[in-house]
Amino acid sequence: MTPSTTPPSDWQAREALILAPWAMHAADSVGRIHEEPPHPFRSPYQRDRDRVVHSAAFRRLAHKTQVFTGYHGDYHRSRLTHTLEVTGIARTLARGLALNEDLVETLALAHDIGHPPLGHAGEDTLDLLLADCGGFNHNAQALRIMELLEARYPGFPGLNLSREILDAQAARVARPAGQAPLLEAQVVDAADSIAYDTHDADDAVELGLVQLDELLALPLVAAAAATVRDRLGSLPPVELRRAVLHELIESQVADLLARTRAGLEAGRIDTVAAVRSHGARLVTHAPAVSAGKRDLERFLFEHVYRSERVMAVRRPAQRRLEELFAWYAAHPEHLPPGYRDRATDHGLARSVGDYIAGMTDRFLERDHDARCGRG
Repeated sequence: MTPSTTPPSDWQAREALILAPWAMHAADSVGRIHEEPPHPFRSPYQRDRDRVVHSAAFRRLAHKTQVFTGYHGDYHRSRLTHTLEVTGIARTLARGLALNEDLVETLALAHDIGHPPLGHAGEDTLDLLLADCGGFNHNAQALRIMELLEARYPGFPGLNLSREILDAQAARVARPAGQAPLLEAQVVDAADSIAYDTHDADDAVELGLVQLDELLALPLVAAAAATVRDRLGSLPPVELRRAVLHELIESQVADLLARTRAGLEAGRIDTVAAVRSHGARLVTHAPAVSAGKRDLERFLFEHVYRSERVMAVRRPAQRRLEELFAWYAAHPEHLPPGYRDRATDHGLARSVGDYIAGMTDRFLERDHDARCGRG
């Protein structure tokens, strides 16, 4: 490389060179709740990313159900594979919009660490069991993990992430009135939607819950299939499914990039402050794509998430979680020390909920059988 094309060696100079004016620069971070000295060569958001990846909550995602509780197999997604797919899509969007990729990656990797075992079944059950003390929400639980439950560093509870990470996660629980999230947070939300719509459909076909032809009848999927056939001609069913799902992601990402760039230009957005004060989200789909996504999501809800086959598997799993929750509520001395100690300040039910929410699917099953007996 010639001197003029040599990339800068420090992260501040690199961000100044490649980030758009509407991107969040790590140098402008408001810092952490518990002050720490700066790292000699990692930016604050690089440190945040590493802290998330090295957390126990992140590792446990490998053995937590994404959607299909009780369906054994190696094809359909776990929470971890879903998280990695969201992260890949989000980084593509971030690079296309010249956003802070370290911040985007951190937000994407952390976005589901609050999910309990058993997928939606586990969340719904914990929400009912904790109704008298605020219920359960995986986004709020992720924030609780970040700020309190992880104990990996001396001197402070939680992961002590940058305030931008905490604020973005808090906005997933309750968005501040009149203030839009950072664009980095908006692209992670959009990537999450693309990933679960597309990949839940893929898993549902693989498990035989729906047929490919049923998906191809939906406008958004039909448009992707038409593009595939124009480009590749007739394909066998398995190859067609994979090509269509790839095109679904590709077309939604392309639509988001085009529409977001147009919105940034039309709104004359040239600072982070302008993003926040804009009010409405800037990372949005065109109306036709949004309508197609709603159709797909209604189909998945009716024919997959709430199908009788899926619900029949959910019910015994939910019963095991309920029985284990009741057992620990009656025997709090068997909680791990940290959870037992926190019960004094946060209540026994919440501490039992925290402990069970951190379990993997298979640990919950084993612990239930040991504490409550098989059934």
